[in-house]
Amino acid sequence: MIVRNLGRVDYLPTYEAMQAFTAQRQTDTPNELWMCEHPSVFTQGLAGQAAHLLTPGDIPVVQTNRGGQVTFHGHGQVMAYPLVNLQNAGYYVKEYVYKLEESVIRTLSHFGVTGHRVAGAPGIYVRLDDPFSHAALVGPALPSDPFKGLGKISALGIKVSRHCTYHGAALNVAMDLEPFDRINPCGYAGLRTVDLSTIGVETTWDEAAQVLARQLAARL
Repeated sequence: MIVRNLGRVDYLPTYEAMQAFTAQRQTDTPNELWMCEHPSVFTQGLAGQAAHLLTPGDIPVVQTNRGGQVTFHGHGQVMAYPLVNLQNAGYYVKEYVYKLEESVIRTLSHFGVTGHRVAGAPGIYVRLDDPFSHAALVGPALPSDPFKGLGKISALGIKVSRHCTYHGAALNVAMDLEPFDRINPCGYAGLRTVDLSTIGVETTWDEAAQVLARQLAARL
């Protein structure tokens, strides 16, 4: 897998570049992993509902063809875009999503943080009361509040075209989290969004990006 660190790049041309790469790739085109950071932008998935975009203000909104609802990208967030031929790799979309989530979980573990999956809600979550606890979540969360006591630290959204993936995963490192209050993150009203900084982890964007890239490259 070829890993490319694109640095800080605008969202829309990066999205268009992923589409072009996927449309033009051949069966023997090597897989790539693009790591980058975006200026402030809200992105809306195919299933996105306008009602979940509360008060965008001066932050632009970009409609995309990925799965999922609305989310926010901004400075201090690591974006990982794996461009993978699933047919050549020999696994299905569900396994691919599992590998993305597992890579984020292993990255968090590198920093001493325990990440959790929540059934039916793609992404990775941490305990707000003790993000460093290794205890598993016990049983299902309350149906009325599936995220009680949890904060979302990583969002996932993918697109598969001609058996090839693009879009990917976001890991919140040290952000201005206020824009998440302007939306229902990933379509869930009241869902709290956190980053490594707010749960007590001091690291840099570069370090977090390097760790996540290693984890993704090892699994994909």
